[in-house]
Amino acid sequence: MKIFKPVLFFGFFTAILMGCSAEEEPVEGNDAANEGETEESADDSADEADEKTNGESDVDYPMETIEVVVPAGPGGDTDMNSRNISEHLQEELGEDIIVRNVEGGGGTTGSSEILNAEPDGHQVLFFHNGMLVNEILGLADYGFRDFELAGIPVMDEGNGFFVSGDSQFDDAEDFIQHGQEYPREASVATEVGSFTHVQLLAIEDETGADFNIVDVGGASDKIAALLGGQIDVAPFQYGSAVEYIESGDFKTLGILAEDSVDLMPDVPTFTEQGVDASFEKFFFFGFPPETPDEIVTTFSEAVETVVEENEEYQQASEDFYVSPDFHDPDETYDVMSEAYDYYEQLLEGVEADQ
Repeated sequence: MKIFKPVLFFGFFTAILMGCSAEEEPVEGNDAANEGETEESADDSADEADEKTNGESDVDYPMETIEVVVPAGPGGDTDMNSRNISEHLQEELGEDIIVRNVEGGGGTTGSSEILNAEPDGHQVLFFHNGMLVNEILGLADYGFRDFELAGIPVMDEGNGFFVSGDSQFDDAEDFIQHGQEYPREASVATEVGSFTHVQLLAIEDETGADFNIVDVGGASDKIAALLGGQIDVAPFQYGSAVEYIESGDFKTLGILAEDSVDLMPDVPTFTEQGVDASFEKFFFFGFPPETPDEIVTTFSEAVETVVEENEEYQQASEDFYVSPDFHDPDETYDVMSEAYDYYEQLLEGVEADQ
């Protein structure tokens, strides 16, 4: 199998706002006054305890610009989803948020940067299912359990397989049958150790087809490779392909949803075409280990507010064919654990370079 590992660069845009705070000096007085202050202090402590019990926090966060690290290139679905949520999240948190793309290693370059960042809440990871694959295949010696999860803001059922407009393949059945009759002839793009890599392996396992899996990089690289005729088939997110489908440059073979998706009712699923393979992609926020709970909670609650109340964000998400669907940190952990167990079973015995 041919493996291409392009060298990529990361880009970013910045905007910085600095906040400041002041503390009042304690006032000294006579014994009676001090005694009164002691009682007031006890009352204040009780009030603070009640606030914390009710989920409120006195943490002064954020204090400066927050940097969202995206372990993928500009223009792909991870990048676009991160920028969509960040645009509205900065309004909710009251500080600027910048997005920085850090490519390489199937996402490990960017995720490892956050793993080792200062746990002050001003750097946060925005990633997806690929982190689970990285760990299972041994591309990373850490996993989602090592991060302080802050929630899932968006789910994506539009993970599809696409071909050029003049391709011999018109649907999933054509694609699968060719892979069965002509092993390793059809070239299919992926990024080794990524979410699409798992999808390909699952389809091969389910159907007995055998494809020439080519490592071309992330979503934007797959699109470029398909446009340039360097590969025959490419899996990526439906929202990234719409403009090319409308122009006639691409055709869709189907999406890997279990059922027909309301946002794209006319797009066939692989399941409907007889291929029992379905994958839902989630995007999550994760902070460095030991980030204080108060910071994670503040950030997570802001994400929840944007997802559930901001109509502009909701519409922008649906325009990109993804679903705003908030999961709190505990729910996020459960979603990722379930997916991890499934991928681990699917990838048993698979090496990272396959």
